[in-house]
Amino acid sequence: MMYKAYQTFANLHNPVRMFAKASERVSTNWFGNFSLNPMQRLAAHYEQISLLGFTHTRPDFKIQSVMDSFGVEQPVTEELIYSTHFCNLIRFSKPNISGQPKILLVAPMSGHFATLLAGTIKTLLTDHEVYVTDWLNIRDIPLSCGDFDFDAYVEHIINFLQVIGPQTHLMAVCQPTVACLAATAIMSEDKSPYVPASLTLMAGPIDVSQSPTKVNELATSKPMSWFEEKLIGVIPNQFNGTGRKVYPGFLQLMAFMSMNPDRHAESFRKLYEYRVNGDDEKADVIHDFYEEYFAIMDLSGPFYLETIKKVFMDRDLANGTLTYQGRLVNPKLIKKTFLLTVEGERDDICGIGQTLAAQGLCSGLPGYRKSHHLQAGVGHYGVFNGKRWESQIYPVVRNHIQSAL
Repeated sequence: MMYKAYQTFANLHNPVRMFAKASERVSTNWFGNFSLNPMQRLAAHYEQISLLGFTHTRPDFKIQSVMDSFGVEQPVTEELIYSTHFCNLIRFSKPNISGQPKILLVAPMSGHFATLLAGTIKTLLTDHEVYVTDWLNIRDIPLSCGDFDFDAYVEHIINFLQVIGPQTHLMAVCQPTVACLAATAIMSEDKSPYVPASLTLMAGPIDVSQSPTKVNELATSKPMSWFEEKLIGVIPNQFNGTGRKVYPGFLQLMAFMSMNPDRHAESFRKLYEYRVNGDDEKADVIHDFYEEYFAIMDLSGPFYLETIKKVFMDRDLANGTLTYQGRLVNPKLIKKTFLLTVEGERDDICGIGQTLAAQGLCSGLPGYRKSHHLQAGVGHYGVFNGKRWESQIYPVVRNHIQSAL
């Protein structure tokens, strides 16, 4: 009933947003971009209205070129190289440059599409060939394709590393840090030739007992039955995934936004202010962010509930009880992969120390193969996107990968 009620509201609201978007374009095109023009003020209001709604379609990555390390603009190709029912493996490469280190960037399955990492990808492309897990919206996947759970997540990572080939560098942002560490441990135990050469874990919940955040406290303050009853919906008949149990993306996004409502309200105020004052460059930055941020995808219900149980409630990885296909995951068996953990000083989703915990779990690695970076002045999003990511965090990641070559 929850999902059906949401979709009914969305169906009624979408025409209003589409009208506002069209009216914004008409007002701007017909009456110009003059700050004192009343129609421009109206267009700015229409822009706000058109943004206030969720979409369930993946935006484009919009990466056509990048500046290489020598300051030369290089064209970028985007190519689908492998796919499953649940994910497309996308390769970004520079046709004029070959032989650069290969990175598998595992995007979080947490309510947003992989395009949220477009800025991360573009920066990594400066010196690397980048492969990205482009997770598909579960509400569009028929039940006949089977369920998606934690084991399926880890299996995808292992399979993708095999597809890409040896000497691939594995990088996880936020939620997939647990699955990526598990995949590396399993492959290390199996002495796979495709064990990642390096592993970069960024702002992820390896051990949520360290500096618990509001997100961690919510996950441990309710019984599993509460999550099943209150947060799991069923895909309605109008979609291919009808009948699937999911954690709806709109609930995840509203939870994220409720953590900083004043900041989001201020952003929309600034969007209007910048637009009517003719500061379109700043306005476009805000507009583009929310256009991406409000593009949401649902999560598999079984995967979401397992994550709550395994990662947040029972802390299986930190306690040494995490399993994959019935096998115990043992990070101590990681012997050769270079490990980098990255955290943000102001991260209100993954607190300081939660990702660093991976260093202690990987006790089989010698000290020279392990490093940690705590970035001052950034929150969760700033760890992998924005100016500090580009100027201060990325050089650390690049040097870490070079060390593993």
